[in-house]
Amino acid sequence: MADAQNNQKNQQQDLNQILKVRREKLATLQEAGKDPFRHVKYDVTAHSKDIVEGFEELEGKTVSIAGRIMFKRVMGKASFCNVQDLKGSIQVYVARDNIGEEPYADFKKYDVGDIIGVKGEVFKTKTGEISVHASEVELLTKSLQVLPEKFHGLTNTDQRYRQRYVDLIMNQDVKDTFVKRSRIISAIRRYLDGQGFMEVETPMLVANAGGAAARPFETHYNALDEDVKLRISLELYLKRLIVGGLERVYEIGRVFRNEGVDTRHNPEFTLMELYQAFTDYHGMMDLAENLYRFVAQEVLGTTQIPYGEYVLDLGKPFERITMLDAVKKYAGVDFNEIHSDEEAKAVAREHHIEFEERHKKGDILSLFFEEYAEAHLIQPTFVMDHPVEISPLTKRKPENPDYVERFELFMNGWEMANAYSELNDPIDQRARFKAQEELLSQGDEEANTTDEDFMNALEIGMPPTGGIGFGIDRMVMLLTNSPAIRDVLLFPTMKTLDPKKAENKAEKAAVNGSAEDATVSAPSVQIDLSKVKIEPLFADDVDFETFSKSDFRVVKIEACEAVPKSKKLLKFTLNDGTDRKRTILSGIHEYYEPEELVGKTCVAITNLPPRKMMGIDSEGMLISAVYEYDGREGLNLLMLDDSIPAGAKLY
Repeated sequence: MADAQNNQKNQQQDLNQILKVRREKLATLQEAGKDPFRHVKYDVTAHSKDIVEGFEELEGKTVSIAGRIMFKRVMGKASFCNVQDLKGSIQVYVARDNIGEEPYADFKKYDVGDIIGVKGEVFKTKTGEISVHASEVELLTKSLQVLPEKFHGLTNTDQRYRQRYVDLIMNQDVKDTFVKRSRIISAIRRYLDGQGFMEVETPMLVANAGGAAARPFETHYNALDEDVKLRISLELYLKRLIVGGLERVYEIGRVFRNEGVDTRHNPEFTLMELYQAFTDYHGMMDLAENLYRFVAQEVLGTTQIPYGEYVLDLGKPFERITMLDAVKKYAGVDFNEIHSDEEAKAVAREHHIEFEERHKKGDILSLFFEEYAEAHLIQPTFVMDHPVEISPLTKRKPENPDYVERFELFMNGWEMANAYSELNDPIDQRARFKAQEELLSQGDEEANTTDEDFMNALEIGMPPTGGIGFGIDRMVMLLTNSPAIRDVLLFPTMKTLDPKKAENKAEKAAVNGSAEDATVSAPSVQIDLSKVKIEPLFADDVDFETFSKSDFRVVKIEACEAVPKSKKLLKFTLNDGTDRKRTILSGIHEYYEPEELVGKTCVAITNLPPRKMMGIDSEGMLISAVYEYDGREGLNLLMLDDSIPAGAKLY
């Protein structure tokens, strides 16, 4: 332990010295009248990829490139460096005789991370590498920080998300993902514009956050002295525009839902909603299928989409199935034979489906679908005809008013889109809003309230309309083969590392012994180990054969969320190195917030029999260290180096 602490201390001293030297280099340049920060522009004529792909045309011609030095090797009178720009990287050959003695002396002092401009001739080295033979090199920006070491790169998941700018520099595949994201959104716009849709913008701060089942964020508008909410949906304002005669409208924008963080959810995310007058949910199915096919072909050049272990075929007609038939197929329960809420609850109890007393038959059908059917919907599938209880803004089916003309599009077991034949009967809509308000009074924080201005719009008259909402982030995840929503958000929501919260964090760090908490929030906090109390060693012997049957495995935390109605339990979704996800519940919410743990590498016992906790099967146990400090219990979840693969066995 002492050796490790000394090694860490020495590394910190070395880093401090490197940073000091970089600042000294900058000061020397500035004193010599060569301040790199005086530059306001640099004329770039080509990017790295353009040079490589157009070598036959550009060979022997002069180009100007600019980018960040990612590698540098000095060899006397000639040197090589690697310059990275938007489109990739290219080798630059820098010779003293070509750029001059003084500029070459300056170049030798440049550091990895510095941004330079290079003018030179395109050529190919003796080893066949396409390069630029520099005639001019200019320092455009001096980097005062140190990039992660190139061989290992930036692998710490939490750091990658917090410092996306470094992630983009160090990981080319990350940059490629976000370039594709931009192209995906551009392709969506091209398709919809070609179909006669008009892009619009609607308010983000609203008095009534409706259009979805979600808890909103709330804030206060000082100028108006009114409480307002951040929108959870785009729906109600876009429908107002349909009332106003704009027959085809869409919006791509951020919405905000006060919910947990996991691999598919972020509190703010990008939603696209569109509405088309004089069509229904069948029209929306055709649009959704054609849109996905168009975007995939435009961005990826294929409709065969690899994701994880599957290949999704967007070229074939998408399957269509009702929710009733999906539950019958995958759960073996026919809700056509269930005629009352009590019968539905009895069947739910038989199948160990957790429900609330306020739930009705339609709610329980939806719970069965989520439990039994969703995971099987890998290939593109439209799930149609939802129960009216879970669809307050949707037109009822004329032949069966207990169900509505609604579908959800599923791929890879995920909901990718949600669409309706929109409810345009103001009398029915008011009754649905009233039912939602009753749910709100019973404690459902995601229920809607009546939007009187929207009701006024409906009473003026909205034509028959089809509407659909797409989760853009999930679409990008699918088309870029990204495992988590944070991988496709440039700046995902993260728990703030705020030094102003030092007092509370410091107390928690002292009890938990958390180096991260102590360093970030209160550098002076150290645990006095003489005050730590631990449980006495286990008195009885455990034979080796019994102990060896415990299967300790390395696991990666892919998602973590608080368990509803529990103050202690966190629910973990874990990658244990197999082709299925493992769920483990652990009573450590007092010590950790869920978002702190996503992406961490931990240890779990994986061969314990499942046990029910709050109605959820917990499949093992995460390993923590528990002790007492100053009369309070401390706990640390055991975390390992992120380079250890999921599924590695501990001996």
